[in-house]
Amino acid sequence: MVHGTHNALEDSRNNSILISINDELFNRNDAKISVFDSGYLVGDGVWEALRLHDGVLVFLEDHLNRLWQSAKTVGMALPFTKEELTNKVWKTLNANKMTDGVHVRIMVTRGIKKTPSQDPRLTISAPNVVIIPEYKTASKDSKEKGITLFTSTVRRGSPDYLDPRLNCHSKLHEVQALIQAIEAGADEALMLDVHGFVATCNATNFFMVKNNEVWTSTSKYCMNGITRAKVIEVCNANDIICVEKDFSLFDVYGADEAFVTGTFGGLTPVIKIDGRTIGEGKLGVMTKKLSNLYENLIETQVKHG
Repeated sequence: MVHGTHNALEDSRNNSILISINDELFNRNDAKISVFDSGYLVGDGVWEALRLHDGVLVFLEDHLNRLWQSAKTVGMALPFTKEELTNKVWKTLNANKMTDGVHVRIMVTRGIKKTPSQDPRLTISAPNVVIIPEYKTASKDSKEKGITLFTSTVRRGSPDYLDPRLNCHSKLHEVQALIQAIEAGADEALMLDVHGFVATCNATNFFMVKNNEVWTSTSKYCMNGITRAKVIEVCNANDIICVEKDFSLFDVYGADEAFVTGTFGGLTPVIKIDGRTIGEGKLGVMTKKLSNLYENLIETQVKHG
């Protein structure tokens, strides 16, 4: 099995899931979309991924706000409200009789093109909305074993040409970074910003720990991660020093601990970067503490619906 932050335990129930395409439900093998779809042709689309935990879509408002911001950023008018999209998600979940341990992917593209082209004026349909719910439980192996990173030569983009905070379908530069990491024998890629400071990873946000302080990059060149924001929130609520700052690989190689964050995996320890062992090369005390605090935050949200 591929090792990384998106490792999921095999679940045969996913073989027969129903997928929503523009409010119609299709069996997994029958779920298809036109080759003239904007997302397929030019990566013109935005997306969100969230978790269903004990009957609650965790941090739903945060995810919807990010989706609407992304759509507005690319000039895509969404022909439905947040409440209507939420109802579409629940219709899909209910049709699958799903209540827990589910990862939901929402994809919205600009629509069907008249002909292959970048030009949004050649779009001849409303936005396409695809909702894919899957039973996904993060592998404990990643939590216990940790992951390794390799610093890619592919940089995180500047906000003036492709803002890293934009959750869009155009992910080729991140794929390139990940391929470099895989070819170097690592699990995932660490990416620097245009000034050479540590930014984020190819699919997760990066944190390091030094002298009981938690460091993460500024928000200028990193993904607008919901889990990242929640970790900063629990640090502030529990008197743990957490700073958003510029720092380099010099600092990272001397870190006491390091971890990455994401909606699916939560907090995952990083044990090695560019061949250098980080701290004791295992799940650290601070990472474990923050992981527990983050899980408690989820449980609080579930309790209050």
